[in-house]
Amino acid sequence: MNTAALGAIEAIVARGGDVDDVLRGVVAALVEDGGCEWAGILFAEDDELVLGPHAGSPDPGLRLQIPVVYDGSRVAELVVDGCDDTASLDRVAQLIATHCLVGWDTAGEPWQP
Repeated sequence: MNTAALGAIEAIVARGGDVDDVLRGVVAALVEDGGCEWAGILFAEDDELVLGPHAGSPDPGLRLQIPVVYDGSRVAELVVDGCDDTASLDRVAQLIATHCLVGWDTAGEPWQP
């Protein structure tokens, strides 16, 4: 992934807005600008991973999953096919962590993405 793609993703997250729109923008940017064939977010809900926003054409043979962690707990997985820049993908996972709290127990504490 090039620095322009990572910059585009940082801008999408910084712009904020509706969480779904932000995450849709991130997966689209991973495909359109980041060189991934497919990108998706699997939300951790109970003991399952549930597919959320995704873009591109999947190729599971090229799949890489990066944990998305919030406050020490895995809240999602960033999943990409055809992209192996783990350093950049780790950064993307950090950027989207607060946006992936769907279905995650915040113990009644409010949060701001």
